[in-house]
Amino acid sequence: MLSKRCPFPDVREKSAAILSGVQELGIRIPRPLGHGPSRFIPEKETIQVGKEDARMHTLFAESFATLGRLDNVTLVMVFHPQYLESFLKTQHYLLQMDGPLPLHYRHYIGIMAAARHQCSYLVNLHVNDFLHVGGDPKWLNGLENAPQKLQNLGELNKMLAHRPWLITKEHIEQLLKTEENSWSLAELIHAVVLLTHYHSLASFTFGCGISPEIDCEGGHTFRPPSVSNYCICDITNGYHGVDEIHASPAGSIPSTESVCEVEALMEKMKQLQECRDEEEASQEEMATRFEREKRESMFVCSSEDEESAATRDVSRHFEDTSYGYKDFSRHGMHVPTFRVQDYSWEDHGYSLVNRLYPDVGQLLDEKFHIAYNLTYNTMAMHKDVDTSMLRRAIWNYIHCMFGIRYDDYDYGEINQLLDRSFKVYIKTVVCTPEKTTKRMYDSFWRQFEHSEKVHVNLLLVEARMQAELLYALRAITRYMT
Repeated sequence: MLSKRCPFPDVREKSAAILSGVQELGIRIPRPLGHGPSRFIPEKETIQVGKEDARMHTLFAESFATLGRLDNVTLVMVFHPQYLESFLKTQHYLLQMDGPLPLHYRHYIGIMAAARHQCSYLVNLHVNDFLHVGGDPKWLNGLENAPQKLQNLGELNKMLAHRPWLITKEHIEQLLKTEENSWSLAELIHAVVLLTHYHSLASFTFGCGISPEIDCEGGHTFRPPSVSNYCICDITNGYHGVDEIHASPAGSIPSTESVCEVEALMEKMKQLQECRDEEEASQEEMATRFEREKRESMFVCSSEDEESAATRDVSRHFEDTSYGYKDFSRHGMHVPTFRVQDYSWEDHGYSLVNRLYPDVGQLLDEKFHIAYNLTYNTMAMHKDVDTSMLRRAIWNYIHCMFGIRYDDYDYGEINQLLDRSFKVYIKTVVCTPEKTTKRMYDSFWRQFEHSEKVHVNLLLVEARMQAELLYALRAITRYMT
């Protein structure tokens, strides 16, 4: 344990007096249990509050004004201020601005969505928000205690979260034509956007190892600190009386192997670009490569892959706890490929959302574009690198796992650019995020910065959200026509 000498003796004396008074009153003071906003990223490598630049400070202020706190998601996302600004603006609009759904419904739908992935971090936050806006505490005893209208949303929630390719116009019709508890089209669009937002945010939460908030379960301890080693001023400065020297995560110490990994990836990108310039595969060959990649993606699984039972505390917010992700073409079941040329976000989904829930289509479109195009032209220690090929491979691999195909993309590039450990991480974070481990996080791109791994998670979040939206919005469009 490190011993720290308090630089202010008078503060030490006041601290001891305060502690003594608090103990006499029987009050227990919670202290943070973890170290920083992420279990995967050392606290010293995150952006420290008080050391942020002017733009980040503005974002922190806006986040605090909106949420009443600086949550750990914000403190990790701030690695990428341009994205965080768009994210906060969109989330604020969905939860607090004028819209088809009442405020308590919005937070309850957030709880339902996060619970599908057993994401207690998001569930706890929205339980508090739900009660704050006047939600009925009885609803929190289980989904069966919520209004039938919300219970009816459960089927769509589970399919969007785990098997969105199964959604049909008949599922939409059931929600819109239930006499007493029917949804309007505008309400349903609002609900679908909220569900997809929180499914994908659960992926970010697990993918970046977001730590519980201090006021939530698992985020604090009441164990008294050793007063002889430090004082209350240390707590406020982020020192919690434990050894702050952590073992370096995998990849933090440069090794010949990990440096070669970066060089090899850059060389592959260069070769692929040269091949593009020389010749272009036929449409038949492109289709064959897509089907091959789609088929291979079914067999990408982690050695740590195992069934995880939902805890009662979270599972009560949804029905059918056994329903989870299943590869779309396993067990002989064939689902037709979703061709973006037939139904895309840009040409179809965007206008449908904007028509029924004004301005939200624009906000989502901006967020998708920022995540997809975000670049600092760096790769690990290299600068002035065009990363567009790599970003497109990540985005298209995620959509490929959902059966979504771009006719103009050569899916042969994915196997060249994404190695097995990276594919395992991507598939886990996107499809079963609750199974993500620090080992998975550490094992891919070992020489890259933590900010670059967070950048990867932004791509995963937005590609997943768009994939879910495409299936849901296509079903709604088919119902309307």
